[in-house]
Amino acid sequence: MKTLPQISEAEFEVMKVVWKYAPISTNEITDYLVKTTSWNPKTIQTLIKRLVTKGALTYEKHSRVFVYTPLVDKDEYIGQESSSFLNRFYDGDISAMLSAYIDHDKLSDSEINTLRSLLTKDPKKGGA
Repeated sequence: MKTLPQISEAEFEVMKVVWKYAPISTNEITDYLVKTTSWNPKTIQTLIKRLVTKGALTYEKHSRVFVYTPLVDKDEYIGQESSSFLNRFYDGDISAMLSAYIDHDKLSDSEINTLRSLLTKDPKKGGA
């Protein structure tokens, strides 16, 4: 598995917009994020530049407009971050993580039932 760039929480918000709407221009990214954050356009442009520098985004210049596409796959990145979280906080033990969520009432009955269903669906993926 290739090593993916480290993306801050703020940069992740930019990536979510790009993943959803790519190819997307700087102005379009800015328009989405000024509605959902308290960031000014210069902050958003700085975050975009950082993501390009880190290799998470690429761009093409169409006359005077920069159009961005992701170089990092969303599912691959989320998978890496999920594994990192699990290893960091639960020593890689998903049972310990789920137990902590259940013990602290972080999972609803509906979510627990969904997990049961997922675990019994495909024996090749850890289910019964």
